[in-house]
Amino acid sequence: MAEQAVAVAGGIIGGILLFILLGITAYLLWKKCCRLFSYEKLINPVKTTNENAIFQDQANSEIHLKSTRSRSVPFIIPPTLHGRDWIHLTNEEQVQEDRDPFMTPQSGPRSSFHSLAGAYVVGTINPDLYKFPEDKSETDFPDGSIGRLWFSIEYEQESERLLVSLIKVRKLQPPADSCSPFVKIYLLPDERSYLQSKTKRKTLNPQFDENFVFQVSSKMLLQRTLKFLVYHVDKQKKHHLLGQVIFPLKNEALTEDNKLVIWRDLEKENLEPPSEHGDIQFSLSYNDYLGRLTVVVLRARGLKLQEESPAVGVYVKVSLMNHNKFIKSKKTAALLGTPNPVYNETFSFKADQTELDTASLSLSVLQSNKGEKTLLLGRVVVGPFMYTRGRELEHWNEMISKPKELVKRWHALCHST
Repeated sequence: MAEQAVAVAGGIIGGILLFILLGITAYLLWKKCCRLFSYEKLINPVKTTNENAIFQDQANSEIHLKSTRSRSVPFIIPPTLHGRDWIHLTNEEQVQEDRDPFMTPQSGPRSSFHSLAGAYVVGTINPDLYKFPEDKSETDFPDGSIGRLWFSIEYEQESERLLVSLIKVRKLQPPADSCSPFVKIYLLPDERSYLQSKTKRKTLNPQFDENFVFQVSSKMLLQRTLKFLVYHVDKQKKHHLLGQVIFPLKNEALTEDNKLVIWRDLEKENLEPPSEHGDIQFSLSYNDYLGRLTVVVLRARGLKLQEESPAVGVYVKVSLMNHNKFIKSKKTAALLGTPNPVYNETFSFKADQTELDTASLSLSVLQSNKGEKTLLLGRVVVGPFMYTRGRELEHWNEMISKPKELVKRWHALCHST
C-alpha cells in the first residue's frame, strides 16, 4: 500500500515538472515568433515583387517633399551590410548580393544622394531650423536715428584693468555732407581725463578697431560708467558733437573669460545748461492691459552736493501718490562722489487706469552722509493737471497717449516740498 502511494506521488510530481517544461518551451517559441513577426512587419515596405512600382512610389514621395519643403535635405539610411567589411563604393557597385531579400532595388532613377548602393530616403531635415538668428543690428535703425556704436568690454581681475575695444560706428548724421569722425571715451565720474580714437576721414560708417585701457579697482568698477562722445571734425578743424552713449557697468558680469560685445544707439546730448538745483532724466510707460506704471531712472546732472567727498552717496527715491496720499516708494542704489550720477534702474507700480487722473509720481534726489541726516538735493513731480503744469504735465499726458512705450525726458529739480 505504501509503495503504491509513493508511485502515485512520483507520477504526479513528474507530470507537474513535464507540464512546466512544456510551458517554458511554448513561451520561448512564442517570444521568438513575435520577434520574427515584428521584424517582418518592419522590413515589409522594403520587400517588393515589382521593382519599378516601388521606385515610382519613392519618386512620387520625393517630388511631394520637394514641393512642400523646397529647401529640405533628404535624410538617408544606408542598407545593412551583412557579414561584409566596408569597402569603397561607386555609383554602379552593389554591396549586397541579389539573393539578399532585404536589398532595396537598384533599377529606376537614381538621385545624387545615393552614394551607398541600396540607400533609401526615410525623411527630410529642414536646414532653416538650425540657422543662427540673423544679425539685424546694422540694418534695423529706429526712426530719427543719429547713428549706432559698437564696442566690447572685459575686466582683468589681477591687473585691475578695464579693457574697452571701440569697434565701429554706423549711419552717422553729420551737419555737412562729408564726415571725419572720432570718439572720446570717459570713465565716469571722472570727466577730466579721457581716451581718444583716431580720426577717420570722409566716412559716415567708420571702422575703428582700437583698444583702450582704464585702471580701476574691482571695488569701484560697478560704480563706474562708460561714456562715448562721437565728434565730427570740419574743414576748419572745429569739433562738432554728433551723439553720445552712456553705459553703466553695474549691471554687467565682467570677467576675463566673458568679453561682452555691445551696441547702443547714439543719443543727442542735452546742451542746455543745468538748472539751479540740477536736472534728472527718466522714462515713463503705462501698460493699460496689466495696469502697470513703469519708471526708468536714467541719470542726473549738475547736482549741488553739500560736501565734495567720495563718501557722499546720491540716490533717487520714487514715490507713487494718489490724492496726495502716499501709496508706495522705491529707491535706486546710492552712487558715490559724483554730481552727474547714472542709474539706469527700472521700477514698476500697480496703478489702475481709472486712477491715472488722481495719481502722481514724485522723484526726489537725496544725498546721504555717514552719520548725518539725509539731505534733499531736489525734487520733481509728474502727474495730471490736478498736480502739475508745463513739461511735467506734458510728460504724463504723452505717457498715457502712447501705452506700452517708454517716453523719456529731462526735468529740472526744485527744492519745493
